[in-house]
Amino acid sequence: MDALRTDLYQLTMAAGYFHRGMQDRRATCEMFVRRLPRHRRYLLAMGIERLLGYLETLSFTEDEIRYLRDVPALRDAMTEPFVEYLRRFRFRGDVAAVREGTVVFANEPLVRISAPIIEAQIVETFLLSAMNHATMIASKAARVVRAAGGAGVIEFGTRRTHPEAAVDAARSAYAAGFVGTSNVEAGKRFGIPVMGTAAHIWTMAHATEEEAFENYVATFPSASILLIDTYDTLRGAERAARIAKDKLKGVRLDSGDLLALSRAVRPILDAAGCTSAKIVASGDLNEYKIEALVRAGAPIDLYGVGTDVVASIDSPALGGVYKLVEIEQEGRGVVPICKFSEGKATFPGPHQVYRFVDGAGVLARDVIALADEDPRGLGEGEPEALLVPRMKSGARVEPAEGLDVVRARVTRELARLPGALHVLDEAPPPPERTDEPFRPVPSARLLELVEDVRARVVGAAT
Repeated sequence: MDALRTDLYQLTMAAGYFHRGMQDRRATCEMFVRRLPRHRRYLLAMGIERLLGYLETLSFTEDEIRYLRDVPALRDAMTEPFVEYLRRFRFRGDVAAVREGTVVFANEPLVRISAPIIEAQIVETFLLSAMNHATMIASKAARVVRAAGGAGVIEFGTRRTHPEAAVDAARSAYAAGFVGTSNVEAGKRFGIPVMGTAAHIWTMAHATEEEAFENYVATFPSASILLIDTYDTLRGAERAARIAKDKLKGVRLDSGDLLALSRAVRPILDAAGCTSAKIVASGDLNEYKIEALVRAGAPIDLYGVGTDVVASIDSPALGGVYKLVEIEQEGRGVVPICKFSEGKATFPGPHQVYRFVDGAGVLARDVIALADEDPRGLGEGEPEALLVPRMKSGARVEPAEGLDVVRARVTRELARLPGALHVLDEAPPPPERTDEPFRPVPSARLLELVEDVRARVVGAAT
C-alpha cells in the first residue's frame, strides 16, 4: 500500500534496474539538507516515525499494478516478470536515523537507508515529502515557542493547508513545544490536547452579543472561553465577565492592537473577579510579533498561531535531498559515490554525525565522519552518535517513540544550543547564506575519501 505516493521517475528507474539485472545490488542513500533555509539557524528533525511506518507496510496492490500497466511511460517495462516482482515487493532494507526532535544542521544526514537499489530508490519521494514537511514545521514552531517565553502556544493552522498536511503540522508543532491544537483528528490520532472556542459566526448568529455569551456559557459551563472582539472588544470583555463570572476560563482577542487591548482587558477581568481567566491572542501571529508582545509585557497567557506555522511563511520549503553515497558494482564490490556538481556536491560513503558538547553541556561542535570511523580520533570529549539503527531487514529494531518522548527530547536539545542559535533575524541573509553561526565540520578521513573519489571519477571521465 501507498506505493503510488511517489514520482514517476522512481518507478521508471526501478523498472530499468530490474530489466538490466541490477535489482539485487546493495545501495546506500542518505537524506540531508545542503544548506539551512533563510531565517533558520538550526533544524528540528521530524517525520522519521511516519517514514518508518510507511516502510513497514510498503507494497503494491493489484489495483495499483493494473494502473501502472496503463501508464504510457511504463507500458514497455510492465512485463510479467516485472509485474510479479512488484507483487512480491516489500522493503527489506536497513535504516539508521537521528531521533525525532534532534537538532540538525547543514549536510548532516538525518536518515541513511541501505537496501537493494530498487527498494532504496522507490522510497525516496515519500521520505523527502514526509521529512521535509515535518522538519520545516517543527523548526518554525520551535522558534514561536521560544519567542512566547512562558506563555503557551496553540496550533490553529488547519484551515490554511491541506487536510492531511494539517494533521502532520499539528503533530510537528506539538512535538516542538506547542501546548495543543485545534485539529480534532490530530488529537485523536496522536493524543494531542485539543483546544478551541467559538468563531465570530457564533456571536453573529445571535441577536446580541449578550445572548451569544449566555448561550455559550449555558452549553459549556466548565469550558467557557469567549471571543470578545466581534463588535467592541472592551465592551465584550465587560459582558463576558458579567455573564460568565467565575465560570469564565478566558477570553480571546483575534484582531486589533493586541498589546493595547490585552492591557485594557486584564483589569476589566480582574475588577469583575475573573482573575484566573486567561487572555488568548490570535490573528496572523508569528515569532517576531509574539517576541515584541512579550518584550512589551503584554498580559497574554496563550497565543494561537496558524498560518505562519503550517505554511512556515518566512521559509516555506525545506530543500532536503536524498543521495546515493555507496553502491555495489559488478566486479568492483562496494564503491563510495559522490557528486561534484557546483553548489550540489555531496560526501561519499555512509556517514555518522558525532556531536560534542562543552563542560556546561552546550553544543560545541559536530563532526560529519564516515560511519566506520572511531570517534576517539575526532578530538577530545565523549561524542554522541546521532544516527542510530531503526530498522533491520525491513523490521523495526525498537518500538515507535511516543510523542511525549519526542517533546522531552526537543526541550533538551534546544536547551543545549548556544544563545546565538536562538536569535531571531527578521531581515533575511543573502540567498546563498554565508552567515551560519554553527557549521559542522567533515572529518579528515572523509575529506581524504572525497579526494580519492574525485581522482577516480574525474580521471575516468578524462
